[in-house]
Amino acid sequence: MQSVLKNFDLTGRTALITGSSAGIGFALARGLAGAGARVILNARNAAKLEQAATQLRDEGATVFAAAFDVTSGDAVNAAIARIEADIGAIDILVNNAGMQRRGPLDQFEEANWHELMKTNVDSVFLVGKAVAQRMIPRGRGKIVNICSVQSELGRPGIAPYTASKGAVKMLTKGMAIDWGQHGIQVNGLGPGYFKTELTEALVNNEDFTKWLVGRTPSRRWGDVEDLVGAAVFLSSDASNFVNGHILYVDGGVTATL
Repeated sequence: MQSVLKNFDLTGRTALITGSSAGIGFALARGLAGAGARVILNARNAAKLEQAATQLRDEGATVFAAAFDVTSGDAVNAAIARIEADIGAIDILVNNAGMQRRGPLDQFEEANWHELMKTNVDSVFLVGKAVAQRMIPRGRGKIVNICSVQSELGRPGIAPYTASKGAVKMLTKGMAIDWGQHGIQVNGLGPGYFKTELTEALVNNEDFTKWLVGRTPSRRWGDVEDLVGAAVFLSSDASNFVNGHILYVDGGVTATL
């Protein structure tokens, strides 16, 4: 009898993870590498990117670094062409690059709005399109877009971010509809509140942490390693008939009022 675990094996697959020099993106890259994939890290800061790649190589992973701006169509198209020519076909794409800007909506700067939308939404479209154009002739591929509990829920002071992550959720569904016929599965991974460099201030805020832990059925912050199993599932043959789905890894936050 063939072990079902073989369906989760990513050996021989190549995965590009955007925004992966730190935080959630780095954890997902490490997790996919642990499942057997060759991983391509991406960020704009080449020095920080190389540090991350070196760390994973020291852990035994097969890692490449690709520094490019995911908000520039020209840069994305050139980078994807170069990756496919020099490294090989991209089997898995994780659209993780993102940013946050906080502030009252009535005082939110227009420039900050456009910057946030370019980073959180445009990048998913641009990288997703460039990779899908190459996956379609091959008749296979996995795309995982990083959504958020803010794809479903709002919080004071983050309306633009909520709008961007709601857009990513619906773009994920649209990609699945258009590309599913070509053997491509496109799904979303929706983290709840996780301990990362970007949330350190919130983690250290006793009042916020008390509120969050009380609000979360699992009664804790998420650790980035909690996302790995879901990412491997959505990147592997185990999810071959899962398409257009958003998998929330949030300790139950979206299940409760």
